[in-house]
Amino acid sequence: MTKLKLTEIGADKKCKVVAFNGGPNMKTKLENLGVRIGNEITVNNNSFMGGPITVMSGSTKVAIGRKMAERIIVEVVK
Repeated sequence: MTKLKLTEIGADKKCKVVAFNGGPNMKTKLENLGVRIGNEITVNNNSFMGGPITVMSGSTKVAIGRKMAERIIVEVVK
């Protein structure tokens, strides 16, 4: 499967988190929000003009800043 940055995924797409390209603080923050390696998430909104990306992780809606989203690596789930 092709690995992409979260910022490259369009709205209404389901994907699986495979890696974080950030330090332990970023990993901890995302895990506290429910975004963990191995989890499936659904992108709700990804405005390519900027602003946060919103995703559903389970039943929780999470807004992730664009810089952080650039460092979340995912695979699209078919």
